[in-house]
Amino acid sequence: MLCANKRHKKKAKYMSQETLIKAQHLSRHFGPTVAVNNIEFELHRGEIVGFLGPNGAGKSTSMQMITGNLAPTTGSVQVCGIDLLDKPKQAKAHIGYLPEQPPVYKELTVNEYLKFCARINRMDKINVSAAVDNAKQRCGLTKVGQRLIGNLSKGYQQRVGIAQAIIHSPAIIVLDEPTVGLDPIQIREIRSLIRELGEEHGVILSTHILPEVQMTCDRVQIIRSGELVYQDSMENLTQQFHGSCAVIGLGEEIAEDKISALPAVASVERLAPKRWRLLFEDNTDPVQQVAKQIVDNGWGLTELVPEQKSLEDIFLDITTSEEEHSPAEDDAA
Repeated sequence: MLCANKRHKKKAKYMSQETLIKAQHLSRHFGPTVAVNNIEFELHRGEIVGFLGPNGAGKSTSMQMITGNLAPTTGSVQVCGIDLLDKPKQAKAHIGYLPEQPPVYKELTVNEYLKFCARINRMDKINVSAAVDNAKQRCGLTKVGQRLIGNLSKGYQQRVGIAQAIIHSPAIIVLDEPTVGLDPIQIREIRSLIRELGEEHGVILSTHILPEVQMTCDRVQIIRSGELVYQDSMENLTQQFHGSCAVIGLGEEIAEDKISALPAVASVERLAPKRWRLLFEDNTDPVQQVAKQIVDNGWGLTELVPEQKSLEDIFLDITTSEEEHSPAEDDAA
């Protein structure tokens, strides 16, 4: 994670403030079911935004509205300053989209398919060959141009799907679950490609896979039951939960109520005799105060190990609520 944080800091220096997407009050209803409810966010050039949420949270529905494949019930989407609903053709020309199921024609060769994609994106004939060569080079497809797509591995078919999304050099690239079903080597290659694309374009990565966001994204948005419940940079997300837990070992057995009375302790968990895990209140890091009070009380401090929540812990904290939503809502989103 340290390397990822360094990469995010370095990239932030070069990130443009040019707004590529601005979604406002975006909602989608399917009959009485609210799949997406009043979400708002922006995407800037040079950043990769992770759109994170459990299955059925509304990620794909949101992506379909942002790319103009599904009309919102309410709200608006500006794409490079163009209203997506008023001028859909002009707005969509700035978007490259890879759905969860890559829209490839397996009976075509890679070259044939990419030429077809260039034509349906209304590229001038004189520019098609160069665009195909560029997309193949960027996606690592140069050596398989003459092969049938149906004979390629799933990882290469996913690369072809990304190539069709960037064939017309769009400002915005939207990737919906781009590594589902791939093996670890293929996943690493696709992640590397996404990071490269994020240098020049604005990228939205929709996924429920936590390492995907951690390894590739600059900023994260978390959706739950159709509502955007969290937006921040990966760096701030990590720092916000730093030091929120600690494991302590004591020289003698102490009653739980006395442990709970230590500074800023929200809850305690007994791990073993004389050993406890302390969960601190939000946005606090009272480890030094806790250590001092234990020593002052003469309890015999034998262990003190600050812990940092994993991204999985943070994700569960944000996406888990006391009131469970119905399976029907999940399926609709």
